[in-house]
Amino acid sequence: MTSPFDGDGPFLVLLNDRGEHSLWPAATPVPAGWRTVLGPAPRTACDTYVDDHWTAVRR
Repeated sequence: MTSPFDGDGPFLVLLNDRGEHSLWPAATPVPAGWRTVLGPAPRTACDTYVDDHWTAVRR
């Protein structure tokens, strides 16, 4: 069995209230506390979005 995180997608980019991003398979329900900010899109587009919008979380 393959993981839904393998392959080219389609994927979503999710964002939570702490500003954390997650790459998420488009066919999998979005978990509570997260919202979609991009997608569905190919993995490469999602990776580019995260690279362009991610800010380091500092404690």
